[in-house]
This record gives sequence, C-alpha cells and structure tokens, in this order.
Amino acid sequence: MIFDSLRRKYVRLTPEEWVRQNFINYLVHEGNYPPGLIGVEVPFIFNKLKRRADLLVHNRSGEPVMIVECKSPDVRLDDEVFDQIATYNLQFKVPYLVVTNGMTHYACRFNSAENRFNDLLAIPLYNELID
Repeated sequence: MIFDSLRRKYVRLTPEEWVRQNFINYLVHEGNYPPGLIGVEVPFIFNKLKRRADLLVHNRSGEPVMIVECKSPDVRLDDEVFDQIATYNLQFKVPYLVVTNGMTHYACRFNSAENRFNDLLAIPLYNELID
C-alpha cells in the first residue's frame, strides 16, 4: 500500500500506481502544479463505457488542460497507448497530453492552426501550461 496524498487514502501499490505517484510528485514538486488542481483516476463515460483518466490537470478556473496516462514500467509506449489518450481527449478536449511509463515520458500540445498535436521536448511547468 502507498499513501496517495491527493486522494488522501492508501491505495494498492501496483507498478502503474508507482508510476502515477512518482509522476504526481514530479508535477507538484518540480513543475509547481497545484495539488488541488490535479484529479486522480477521474471517471467519465465514453460511448456508454466507463473510463478513467489517470491524471487530469485543471487550470485555476477549473477547466481541464492536461491529461496524463500512466502505464506500468514494463509497458511499451506505442500507438495503442497514444490512441487511448487521444480517445480520452475526445471527452475532455485539453491542449496537453502526456504519456509515461515512469522510464519514458512523451508530451504534446494541440496546435489549433494545424489541427494536430505537436511533440514537446519537455513536460511543461504549470505556469507554462496555463499561459
């Protein structure tokens, strides 16, 4: 078990949860993301199916601005993972997407002029995310 400070409860420490907790720690302590604006395992319905976004970051107005998909360290970040987060984004319509397996991280930002996502070299700090 590991204590999730955002959900304020102990959760089972699976490999994916290890990635999620470490990434939350990175966002809060290195990226200056406000803990109160990060949702964990946020439920939503897509095509009548229940889904959960691993992390959903909001701006100070409460609007979602970034989805993070966490995978176990042994999961390869392939097209299937990117398709999953892109599908989730049909629901949330956020400008930033991040996928991580704890070892490798990819981030992208939606370019409205080109109507596509462009890869980023780094995960944005919170103040860059909301500018």
